[in-house]
Amino acid sequence: MLRTASRRIALAAAALAFTAIAPSASAASATPATAASLPVLVRVTVVDTTHTVFNGIVLTNGHDVTTATGGTHRCDGTNGGANPGRVATPTAALDDAARRAHFSWDGTWYPSFDDYAVSRIAADTAGASEYWNISVNGTPTPVGGCQFRIRTGDKVVFTLTAF
Repeated sequence: MLRTASRRIALAAAALAFTAIAPSASAASATPATAASLPVLVRVTVVDTTHTVFNGIVLTNGHDVTTATGGTHRCDGTNGGANPGRVATPTAALDDAARRAHFSWDGTWYPSFDDYAVSRIAADTAGASEYWNISVNGTPTPVGGCQFRIRTGDKVVFTLTAF
């Protein structure tokens, strides 16, 4: 009897929890671009030509990003129509890592690409013959850092790379 009552309580609690987190009809009808993205946990590593600038786990989601050179723009995966809704991105993860570890970064905003080109991380600025490469799980991203979707468990690496 006690076991049956415990199961009923557990099922009722699960049903209530599901009801609390299930999207409402109005939330379901919201456009994907305005729906909040769920945060993800990723490892972010920043490596310049001589040392590791940052290496740590970051909780991130797609959000607006501000740089001194590029200004404030969205960086939530909807850039360039890459994803139908807001998602976590490598550049947003870099931005969150910089805030957490108290280093700065900069990038130029290119409206034609609807994305940033990272030009500096901490004291390391890309010169005429190098750039900040973005890779996820060991593969360079085929699109910009505000367009590529990252998921929990991904390894995001920014590497100062020679041309």
